[in-house]
Amino acid sequence: MDGYLPLVFAVGLFSSFHCIGMCGGIMGALTFSLPPGIRGELGLMLPFVLAYNLGRLLSYGIAGALFGLFGAGLFEVLEPWLGQGWPQRLAALVMIAIGLNIAGLLPQLAGLERFGAWIWRGLEPVGRALLPVQTRSKALLYGMIWGWLPCGLVYSMLIAAAGQGSALSGALMLLAFGLGTLPSVMLTGILAGRLQRLARRPGFRFVAGAGVALVGLVALLYPSTMDWLLVAPVM
Repeated sequence: MDGYLPLVFAVGLFSSFHCIGMCGGIMGALTFSLPPGIRGELGLMLPFVLAYNLGRLLSYGIAGALFGLFGAGLFEVLEPWLGQGWPQRLAALVMIAIGLNIAGLLPQLAGLERFGAWIWRGLEPVGRALLPVQTRSKALLYGMIWGWLPCGLVYSMLIAAAGQGSALSGALMLLAFGLGTLPSVMLTGILAGRLQRLARRPGFRFVAGAGVALVGLVALLYPSTMDWLLVAPVM
């Protein structure tokens, strides 16, 4: 599955319109909570934005590893029944679902978020205690809390991670997805939420979602056509 990571990264990249809408407000609020002397200087603000997102990616990786470990036993049980390559087919189906959700054609995907609500109820007070975030270490810790915010797209990727057969593969899948979301979320923090207006436009969301769904459909129906993505596997 490691060779599929560039495709998972691309899904994260196209998911930016969802991420800006959901996480952009958080990123903008965190940026505004910084002291004016830091907020007014890009060179001083950037390390905080990086720390927030590094913490978020660490949590994604941990969650992916846990789901990959949980699914390791299922991998051996299901492979004789579903045939070789079923994890790739599962990942492709998840991509299609994510694309349809971004395009506004599968709003039910957001229902996955309630499964992680109980985790968030325990973590949210911890994150609130870290506010205002005025040091980079606090920014890193807050980012790690933020990474567990209930998100239907992340939970969909965790379902795919559970089919990868190992903690390492699950972690790599979620990290690749998180890295794809990084440019938009960081820019939203640096630009203090100005990208959110673009993300709310239905036309942009539809095009981005349709692109993700189309790639997932091609990967599902014609996996051999995706071989060009597998020539640079992530080690």
